[in-house]
Amino acid sequence: MAELLDDLRAETASLEELLAPLREADWELPTPAEGWAVRDQVSHLAWFDEAAVRAVTDPEGFTASLAGFTSVDDLARQARELSPADLRAWFLAARERGLEVFAGLDARARVPWFGPPMSAASFVTARLMETWAHGQDVADALGVARRPTDRLRHVAAIGCRARPYSFAVRGLPEPAEPVRVELAMPGGGTWTAGPPGAASTVRGPMLDFCLAVTQRIHLSDTALELAGEPARAWMEIAQAFAGPPGKGRPPRGLGKDQGRSG
Repeated sequence: MAELLDDLRAETASLEELLAPLREADWELPTPAEGWAVRDQVSHLAWFDEAAVRAVTDPEGFTASLAGFTSVDDLARQARELSPADLRAWFLAARERGLEVFAGLDARARVPWFGPPMSAASFVTARLMETWAHGQDVADALGVARRPTDRLRHVAAIGCRARPYSFAVRGLPEPAEPVRVELAMPGGGTWTAGPPGAASTVRGPMLDFCLAVTQRIHLSDTALELAGEPARAWMEIAQAFAGPPGKGRPPRGLGKDQGRSG
């Protein structure tokens, strides 16, 4: 948990570096998420950080509140009356409160969420994943290329653990065959998941895998190499986040040999 929290703090600081110098007009720039500006990405993180705190401190109340949840688009619209300064302050305060609350959790404690309940470790990993993914949307809107870090191993891990959910949320049967994942880390070395020797594999840059499982890039625009139908069936619908199936991104025609640099 200490390592996860340190990396969540670092990922938060990385996003804050993008937000701090923005002019008011920059907050209205469109991001790759249809209908969402930079401000909507930040309000999304702030709202769900507050929800995360409630899930930890008042799990029964949080679970009861799920019946009244509408959609992430509705939440974004409701926050558009906030000024950029108020929005940024909201996000930073909600994140700081979240870090305080998460620090008191046992890694194995179960926490309710919008999908299945998760262990506290997975719960914090999900906040890091969301921060990185929505930070990517902000970076894309600003035309900024971010340097990938080994913090992506957390995103890769939750992406692999969410494989069954990717099928379940679409009402599809999960292939019984295992999938081996072997990814080149930004700082060097190889990160792996799944049984060695599995016939079906996913190999390539960790950044491309993380962009794919967070649906920030179309699979055809990555440098990932897929072997076996179970790997392809998974990666075509991979979804590391809770909630209904995401829309994903349209192909940009980068080609398998070009991938994505950030």
